Amino acid sequence: MTSEKLAAVRGILFDKDGTLLDYDASWLPVNRELARIAAKDNADLADRLLSACGMDPVSGHVVPDSLLAAGNTRQISEGLVAAGSALDVDDLTLRLDELFADAAQFAVPVTDLGVFFRRMKERGYCLGVASSDNEASIRRTAQRFGFLDCLDYVAGYDSGFGVKPQPGMVHGFCQATGLSPDQVAMVGDNNHDLHMGRNAGVRLNIGVLTGTGSIDSLSEAADFCLEDITALESLLPALPALS
Repeated sequence: MTSEKLAAVRGILFDKDGTLLDYDASWLPVNRELARIAAKDNADLADRLLSACGMDPVSGHVVPDSLLAAGNTRQISEGLVAAGSALDVDDLTLRLDELFADAAQFAVPVTDLGVFFRRMKERGYCLGVASSDNEASIRRTAQRFGFLDCLDYVAGYDSGFGVKPQPGMVHGFCQATGLSPDQVAMVGDNNHDLHMGRNAGVRLNIGVLTGTGSIDSLSEAADFCLEDITALESLLPALPALS
């Protein structure tokens, strides 16, 4: 890809979990708790629910692009009920949304996110977060790690822009910033993120390896696969100052 194409990027839209947050450190305990809730403390059922939704209950390995890796709260709830949870989908969705919002206080970032976002903002980029988590959880995470004031846009599955891999969250970012999709880079750890970018017609799809995705699972849809988001600083140039 030519430097001219890289230089055309004016905005960066980030996934949250597995992209800004280390997936294993942040979410494996939460996944076990959501299974406990859905199983009503039945340990054997909880293990079966985890397996059905994409997580090995022994090793903790989460399958790329599975429900637990890429699904939103309602999709996960529907999967848990389909796999044997006796709870009502609507009630379980509410309970899991509360769990996920509270989990922001235990999340583990992949780098000093406040410093990173401030540097990217100073380099001239519009910045946003689009997650399959709920919007309250995203905002709590951004507040906790000191980058909420750097964001031009925040969207969760419940923000009214549709869900991944539909293009709505990217279009919302463009509406909020005045950019066109071909000025946007989408950054994520799962194909739901990258397919959303592709469906919206973004300039760049960038995969990162801090989540459940791998080079093998991401390479078809990604223009670049990076070890983590800090590599964006060497990939994308500082933008010229506006006159």
